[in-house]
Amino acid sequence: MSHSHFEMPSALYAAYDEASAKLYYPRGTVRCSADPFFRSRSARDLGCILDVDPNVVAWLCLPTEFKTELGPHVPDYLVDYDDGTRILLDAVEEVERPELTEGAALAGFRYRGVPRAEIENGYRLANARDMLRYAHTRTPLNDRIRMLSVLDEVGSLTVAESLNVFREVPPMTGVAWMVLHRLLTVELDDAMIGPETVIRRVQR
Repeated sequence: MSHSHFEMPSALYAAYDEASAKLYYPRGTVRCSADPFFRSRSARDLGCILDVDPNVVAWLCLPTEFKTELGPHVPDYLVDYDDGTRILLDAVEEVERPELTEGAALAGFRYRGVPRAEIENGYRLANARDMLRYAHTRTPLNDRIRMLSVLDEVGSLTVAESLNVFREVPPMTGVAWMVLHRLLTVELDDAMIGPETVIRRVQR
């Protein structure tokens, strides 16, 4: 059967339709390079992980479709890393399906399925969700300069010690935005962010 040049990829637009009918929180993203669309809770959670990965430059939702022996497939993300790596990612429940890896390779892409257990490992996801609530806010310049200047002097602060630094926004709003935008760094894996969490300036 011939296909018109103007026909749209059916699997891709079906994926758009499916995702656009769903809403997952948090709404905010930082490094999504176009409109965020998520077909599942797992996909949204993987997006949260990507937004706090210091090696991720950008990610794109539902980027393309590629052929497999079982039919066309639309991955959740196309992710660009700072070392030049570009890879298609899917949030999956189980191990990777080889037909997807092979289909992506034939289309010129690397591919990986990210298991739910990996997405949920440790405290990173919970901390990312908490911080991404503030993705659409902005720490004002006065507060940013004040916080960075204090850290230049003392090296690090706990969250509790930083509470009096911020004057224009609530402290955790300010900290979260600065962490998401790679001005500050906190440990995300070992525990939930709390008063004792240590804040440092990102070293460029």
